[in-house]
Amino acid sequence: MRKSLLSLAVLSALAVPSFASAEEVAAAAPAEAKSAWTASSNVGFVSNYYTRGISQSWHKPAVQGGIDFEHTSGFYAGVWGSSVTPNTFPDASVELDAYFGYNGEISAIEGLGYTVGAIGYFYPGGSWKKYVNTSGVQQKPNGGRWDTYEANFGLSYKWISAKASVTLGDWFGAEKDTGFDGGSSGTTYLELNAAYPLPWYDLTLVGHVGHLNVSAKLQDGEQGSGGRSPDYTDYKVGISKSFSFANSEGWDAGLYYVGASDNGYWGKRGFGGPSFNGSKEVKDLADNRWVVSLSRSF
Repeated sequence: MRKSLLSLAVLSALAVPSFASAEEVAAAAPAEAKSAWTASSNVGFVSNYYTRGISQSWHKPAVQGGIDFEHTSGFYAGVWGSSVTPNTFPDASVELDAYFGYNGEISAIEGLGYTVGAIGYFYPGGSWKKYVNTSGVQQKPNGGRWDTYEANFGLSYKWISAKASVTLGDWFGAEKDTGFDGGSSGTTYLELNAAYPLPWYDLTLVGHVGHLNVSAKLQDGEQGSGGRSPDYTDYKVGISKSFSFANSEGWDAGLYYVGASDNGYWGKRGFGGPSFNGSKEVKDLADNRWVVSLSRSF
């Protein structure tokens, strides 16, 4: 879902000094108070923006970036953005994510951690109201926005983690006015992730499997010849490498194989594969593909 071109500085806490002579100050200057907050940012490029097994960029490259803030207590917050395709999100060419939460450790078991948080996915200017079918007809004038909100909870142990997410409203606007048999609040996504550090060349072996269960299905007559259900299981496997370049640190490159076990909904003849922007173009958005990524953290 885890970014901006520039780092933001967080103000350090200021201590009120006591009066002292110049000699005392020179002999023992107090250390500057360290901020409880840290900030980091990142910017990246991907050859194909896949998230949860589905291409968000019409199988084309995307530019991404964001910024994160962390507190020593475990609280975190951040924003992240990526270019996306107006074919899938009419009148929207950018996805913006805003998130916050808390990371902690379970002291009874060394290396066991947990996270709890919330995230919002926003598509400025985009809406189901902009949905136009391939014949140029605006079919869903009463549809809602693409914006989606989730709560999540996860556990991690060393290099493996698991997380459950649930929507707090409709899943990307899926409801009766957009062709479904009801509202899709309570849609779930379960995932298992691994990032195993290999003993060679700062390489990391990356693995992921997830399952989406949408709590609404397409109404009869809306599915064409594809599946009525958007549900699927997705997967990702690959290698990432951290490195320095031209005396600069924080670089990371990756090569991944991604895809999903779609039942037809996301395919060329399903509901989710054709353009929603009036184009006659169709894509298999769950198609298995190789993805290359390059990013830098600051």
